[in-house]
Amino acid sequence: MSNNELAAFEFELPESFIAKRPAVPRSSSRLMVLDRAALSIEHSVFESFPSRLEEGDCLVLNETKVRPCRMSGVRKETGGKLELLFVRENEGTGDERPRWEALVRPARRLKDGTAVSLSGGASARIVEKLSGASFLVEVPEQFEDYLEKHGQMPIPPYIRRKADADDKEHYQTVYARVAGSSAAPTAGLHFTREILRKLEARGVGIATLTLHVGPGTFRPLTPGTLSSQKLDPESYEITAEACQIINRTRGRGGRVFAVGTTSARVLETVANSAGGARGEALGPAKGWTDRFIYPPYDFKSVDALITNFHLPGSSVLLLVCAFAGREFILKAYEEAKREGYRFYSYGDGMLIV
Repeated sequence: MSNNELAAFEFELPESFIAKRPAVPRSSSRLMVLDRAALSIEHSVFESFPSRLEEGDCLVLNETKVRPCRMSGVRKETGGKLELLFVRENEGTGDERPRWEALVRPARRLKDGTAVSLSGGASARIVEKLSGASFLVEVPEQFEDYLEKHGQMPIPPYIRRKADADDKEHYQTVYARVAGSSAAPTAGLHFTREILRKLEARGVGIATLTLHVGPGTFRPLTPGTLSSQKLDPESYEITAEACQIINRTRGRGGRVFAVGTTSARVLETVANSAGGARGEALGPAKGWTDRFIYPPYDFKSVDALITNFHLPGSSVLLLVCAFAGREFILKAYEEAKREGYRFYSYGDGMLIV
């Protein structure tokens, strides 16, 4: 089987390995440590993570904040029920009520102009179909506040339960600051404020960026060649201050630790825009990225990666395989199953150095 085919990145995973709830406290999750040079695997706990970094290293965090953007029990005038996942606000002319892009289930036979009653009782209206299950929806004023009050956290579908009050805290990093995601950057869920304090005390730099994770992160790739795949664009921003921290780290010979595939994708998007040479200085940037990283790939700005255990055949698994090698990662996943690691968003962590 060719490594350029999606089928080469599939593996068996019984549902019993999928974490339904997070580890409490966050840092009590397990940590598998992979050394790419030695091809070695070590088993630890996330609490030990600060000891893996040295003075002069740099940690890159994605500060995106997950909105409670799912609404179930939405009713049409006919009485039928819908579920809406609000993705992002649509920039209008300013002369109309706010409009948001939303994924709607069931989308079949849903007509433009359909009036709906949202969770909490406010009225909304389906304006037009954009594509597939994506619709433009006219919503109440101050809709961000409305979501905070009446929305549910958009925990992934493979968790197979409804979100509850605990998820408002658990499905959010402790450093989340910029609202805009409809899925969490889950590698960051293991971090506590105490771990961040320990890292700073060790002389580790902390750089932050933002990539708002869209629902496309859970959309399966299409069977076939990797070069034919496309990802949904997601908005990102990295500031001049963050670039200075990262550039200073590299200039002094320190290592850049990307927390999550989202941070890695931003760093690689910006690095490729800067000229594509490894070690090239990064500059502030803002925009949209649909960068799909898969083997073989030469990383320009990432020296170590903190991540979780991912879905078979997913774009995030392919990025991890590009970083550490397909055979090594799939071997590590098989060992994780033997050792009883917990998989996916609320699961255990992996550090690749």
